[in-house]
Amino acid sequence: MQDGLQRLQERINVTFRNSALLRQAFTHTSYVNEQRGARIAHNERLEFLGDAVLQLTVSEYLYRRYPDSPEGEMTRLRASIVCEPSLVRFAEALEFGQVVLLGKGEEQTGGRTRPSLLADAFEAFLGALYLDQGLEAARNFLERHMFEQLPVDGQAPLKDYKTELQEKIQQLSMGALDYTIVEEKGPAHDREFVSVVSIGNQRLGQGSGRSKKEAEQRAASQALTTFPKPFPG
Repeated sequence: MQDGLQRLQERINVTFRNSALLRQAFTHTSYVNEQRGARIAHNERLEFLGDAVLQLTVSEYLYRRYPDSPEGEMTRLRASIVCEPSLVRFAEALEFGQVVLLGKGEEQTGGRTRPSLLADAFEAFLGALYLDQGLEAARNFLERHMFEQLPVDGQAPLKDYKTELQEKIQQLSMGALDYTIVEEKGPAHDREFVSVVSIGNQRLGQGSGRSKKEAEQRAASQALTTFPKPFPG
C-alpha cells in the first residue's frame, strides 16, 4: 500500500507531512475488523470531518462564483456537487479505489469499486488533508481536482438528481414522485437517513445520507440509474 500512496501523492501533487493520516484515510473498516489485536484506525472519523470541510469549501466556492445567486439556488448546486455520485466520479478520476485497504470479504465482493466506499474515501482523504495541512490546502486540492471540473456558466448550473428525475418522470407522464424516509440509524449526533422514492406502489430507488435531503438525492440518483430501462430523452 505504501508504494501506492506514494504514487498517489505524486500524481495529485500533494505530500502529506503525517503519512499515518494518509494511510488512515484509505483504511476501510473491513480491513481493521480482520486485523484482530492490531491498533489500526479506520477512516470513518476522517470521513465525518471531511464531509464538514467539503460542505464549507463548496459553499464558499459557490458564494464567490455566483454572486447573484439566491440561497436556494446555491443550496441546490451544493447538493448536486457533494452527493455520492458526484464524489464517486472525482474519486474514480483520482484512482482512489486502487489504494484503499480492504478486508478479504469486501475485496472479493467488489468493494474497491463500490460507490459508497469511493465517496467515503474521498471525504476521508479531504479530512486527513485538513488535519495535516489546514483548510487552505484542502481548498487548493478541491480547486484543482473538483472545482475546475464544474460548469463555469452561471446561467447553466448543475442539476440536482431530484430535479433531473422529476423532469424525466414528467416526460413519461407517470404521476407524482413520493420520497419517504423509511429508516433512521445511528446516534443523534451522527444520524443516517434512508429514503425511498416511488410512484404509487412502484419503488424507483433508495439512498442513504447524513440528512434527509442527502438521502433523497441519493435515492433519486439510483432511480435515474436503474429505472425503467433507459429514460427517453
